[in-house]
Amino acid sequence: MQMLSPKSAPKAIGPYSIAVKSNGFIFISGQLPVDIETGELIKGDIKKATSVILKNVKNILEEVGSSLEKVVKVNVYMKDISKFSEFNEIYGKFFESHKPARAVVQVSGLPKDSDIEIEFIAEE
Repeated sequence: MQMLSPKSAPKAIGPYSIAVKSNGFIFISGQLPVDIETGELIKGDIKKATSVILKNVKNILEEVGSSLEKVVKVNVYMKDISKFSEFNEIYGKFFESHKPARAVVQVSGLPKDSDIEIEFIAEE
């Protein structure tokens, strides 16, 4: 197992690794919609928040030798499931022909009072 600290990722806000390589897979911890350049948490706009997370994860995966096309599983946590169609519209632009397994659940709260958090599993 190898713990990774990609420079293209927002900094961890707790005692965990942003990403871990193990047995041919890359596990990416739940990502909040943090603009990597400003450090700003995107709130109140689920489309922009989703786009920021997916761009960050694309960069993380490429930095560690993988890609969005190698994602096999995605778990999505949303505070307001009524925003699902807006989320799905943006998500679909990043996963057009490649469609990993996915779960989307509504939660009562997320770190930093974020509207969304997404975690990923990809092949190396």
